[in-house]
Amino acid sequence: MNLNDRQRKFLFAGLVVVLAAVGVYLTLAAPDRGHHEADTRPKVTVTPGPSGPASPPPGIHSTVDPKRFDIYRLLPFSQQDFATAADLAQRFVAAYGTYRYDEDPTAYVGRFAGLVTDDLRGQLQADASAPGIQDQRRKEQVVAQGSASLDQVRTIENNSVIFLVTGRQQITRNGTASSDGKQYAVTVARDGGSLKVYAFEPADAGQAGDTG
Repeated sequence: MNLNDRQRKFLFAGLVVVLAAVGVYLTLAAPDRGHHEADTRPKVTVTPGPSGPASPPPGIHSTVDPKRFDIYRLLPFSQQDFATAADLAQRFVAAYGTYRYDEDPTAYVGRFAGLVTDDLRGQLQADASAPGIQDQRRKEQVVAQGSASLDQVRTIENNSVIFLVTGRQQITRNGTASSDGKQYAVTVARDGGSLKVYAFEPADAGQAGDTG
């Protein structure tokens, strides 16, 4: 197409007007289009994960009320844990003092299942199987029935509690009955997710407390 100068000027002016109009349209329409996209965009809902167990209160900050004082808030074991540990210590001492001359050592040690750690159970197995002990009990036909009483808490550590427990025995030797008593220091400690008797010895021998 051959255009003279005047025609080319009119064509150029027309193109400028068209481009300006398109620019104005895009400027005015852009916010509306952005708002529309924001409204139609899929909404993401964030679901919180499971929350952990509630932590115990960090000590006691309020004024102490003697009538409502909860000492377990200051101790490393809950009331339930203390009750469980005390029960373990008492049952252990009672079982330790109960045996018969004609009983297989394996059956004797089997009564400690769930009460003691694996290491202590192995120690009890070795002691009960010692030939000298078995021979003496058979010779005297010893029958012993044990019981136990909780005396007091000796030590409380982060992972263990030591109880003083008195064990009593009703013993028959060669048909003659007698009684005996001895106090033990019994350490109950956390063992994985449970509590177990970790160690014991005569109370007057002393005993280290914490186990870890």
